[in-house]
Amino acid sequence: MAFSNLEKALLLKLGIDVARNPVSRAAVKTAVSLVGRQAVAPTAAAGLGLARRNPFAATGLGALAAYEAGLLEPLEQPFEQAVRAVDEAVVKAPARRRKKQRTAFNRAVSEGMKAVKKSTSYGKKGTINNAKKAFSQVTKVASKLNKGRKVSPKGPTGVIKRAITRFFPKKKPVRRRQSKKIDITVNR
Repeated sequence: MAFSNLEKALLLKLGIDVARNPVSRAAVKTAVSLVGRQAVAPTAAAGLGLARRNPFAATGLGALAAYEAGLLEPLEQPFEQAVRAVDEAVVKAPARRRKKQRTAFNRAVSEGMKAVKKSTSYGKKGTINNAKKAFSQVTKVASKLNKGRKVSPKGPTGVIKRAITRFFPKKKPVRRRQSKKIDITVNR
């Protein structure tokens, strides 16, 4: 099986010229392993001791040695391209969205509950004995006022009404026109 261009280039970097001298793949594997052992043998003993004592330092020194030997050069260009691509892809963070505006109904219910708490309608001032019932009444009054309906001015509903009428301005009454009656006569 023939060597690819990448394999030929890598072997040429190691000093094995496969293009001029055709050799088998098995012979190249043996030669590469021998060249690798000869290059690594002197530093391996010192490196293993350091790696056992401080693996982080050994990793850093290994990376430095690979850089100085020029083994990282083929990786520089793709890495730089990737960094540029990431820089271009990073867009400005979108502006923060405004906090959602509370509806008039929601504000009215809040004011209604404050008014109920100040009054003696559902217990003494400052406390609400039955919060569920009070909330139900406040939402009912707010809903009626929102629709333009009438609410009793007396009792707890009156207290709530006085507190929240400012949130619901008076709406003009909708005047419904009566349809005109049309008489249809059919001549025979």
